[in-house]
Amino acid sequence: MGSQEDKPPVVCVFCGSVAGNNPAHMETARALAYEFHKNNVQLVYGGGTAGLMGELARTLVSLSGPEAVHGVIPRALVKVEPGYDNAKEEEARPTASSGKEAEMVIKDQALKSGTVKQTAFGTTTIVADMHTRKRLMATKVREGGPGSGFVALAGGFGTIEEVMEMTTWNQLGIHHMAVVLLNVSGYWDGLLTWVKQAVKDGYINQENGEILAEAKHVAEVWPKLVGYKVSNGRMQLNWGEE
Repeated sequence: MGSQEDKPPVVCVFCGSVAGNNPAHMETARALAYEFHKNNVQLVYGGGTAGLMGELARTLVSLSGPEAVHGVIPRALVKVEPGYDNAKEEEARPTASSGKEAEMVIKDQALKSGTVKQTAFGTTTIVADMHTRKRLMATKVREGGPGSGFVALAGGFGTIEEVMEMTTWNQLGIHHMAVVLLNVSGYWDGLLTWVKQAVKDGYINQENGEILAEAKHVAEVWPKLVGYKVSNGRMQLNWGEE
C-alpha cells in the first residue's frame, strides 16, 4: 500500500449551484478544472449539476475522466437538483450509447444513501444530511496526497458557511490543509477585510489570520495549496477520529 505522499491531491471546492450574473465566475470554474487536470488533482464538491458546481465538475470529468470527480449531496437536495429530478420514480437503466453508469436516474432506495456513477459529473455519493456531507468531503481531502485542501469560488450562504467551517477546523487543529479563497472580481474582498479587522481587534491572532489564504488568479491556487505552511497559532487539541 502506498504512503500518503504517493496519493494524488484531493481538493474540495465550495461554490455556487447557480451561474450568477458575472460571467467571470463561470469562466473561473472552467479554468480551475484545467488547473486541476494539469496537476492531477481529484475534486470533491457538493454534487450539484448546475451553476459553478456543475461547470467545474463537468469540465474536469471531460479532461480527467469520471474517477477524478466525487460529488457529495444530501438526500433532500437530490429531489430538487437538476438531473436528479426523476431519481425517485425511475430505476437506472442502460442507454444505447453509454450504458447503465451514464444514467442520471437512481433507484428509490439509493435516496437513503449510496453511490451512483455519472459519467458527466463523476461519482456522486448521496448522504443523509448537510453535516454528513461536510464531514465526508473533509475526510476525502484528509486522505489525499500533498497539495490537498479546500478552495472557495463565488457562492452564497452555503459557500461562505462551508469555507469558514473549514477555516475554523484548521484553527482548532482538526485538519492541517490550506483553505484558499479564489477572489475573482473582488468577490471575497468583504470577507478578507473582516478577517483583517478581527485580527486588529484581537479576535483572531495574527498567525491564524493567514489560515484563510487569498488567490486572485486561478494560476495561484495550486501553489497556495501545495506550498501551505501550518499556522503556529493553531490549537493543539486531540480530536481523536474527528
